Amino acid sequence: MEDNPWERLEEADHLFRKMVRRFVKERDRVSVEGISLPGMLILQKIIRDGEQRLGDLAEQLDFTSGAITALSDKLEAGGYTVRRRKEDDRRTVLLDITAKGREMVERNGNIGARCITLLFEGFTDEELEQQSRFYERIIGNLEGFSDTLLKLAQQNAELPIPQEPEQKPRAEVKKNYLSY
Repeated sequence: MEDNPWERLEEADHLFRKMVRRFVKERDRVSVEGISLPGMLILQKIIRDGEQRLGDLAEQLDFTSGAITALSDKLEAGGYTVRRRKEDDRRTVLLDITAKGREMVERNGNIGARCITLLFEGFTDEELEQQSRFYERIIGNLEGFSDTLLKLAQQNAELPIPQEPEQKPRAEVKKNYLSY
């Protein structure tokens, strides 16, 4: 078999995107007493660090502000959290957990640990260390990802489309993986 680094990159990209989609699909099917797993993360964060600004939650948990608002609405509607405005700055909205929220998290405290073991059981310590290094590198590679691609798309839009002389179409190389 021929050594093809581009094919390995395409395969890694394909498997990475497949893993992310599968994780999100499976995660979003889970509801604990009417609360999604991302909602459980919010409750755990408040228990660990105290009441939180919605903007800080979005940043620290890597959610959009819209997602945090929707999750907060659901948590508050279920009686698990309460919002309040800071007295010295009415623009700042804080989210705190209620007694009902604490009881629900305590009752379901084993869910988070089981999530982790389902994802990573069977890996050796060395493999887990390696995965952590790989994830950190991918996270680093994602810095400026969207800005770089948007800039490239803008540059491409400004280029004229070359007029090629009529010729026989070349045989396309079969691609095994879909790309964007």
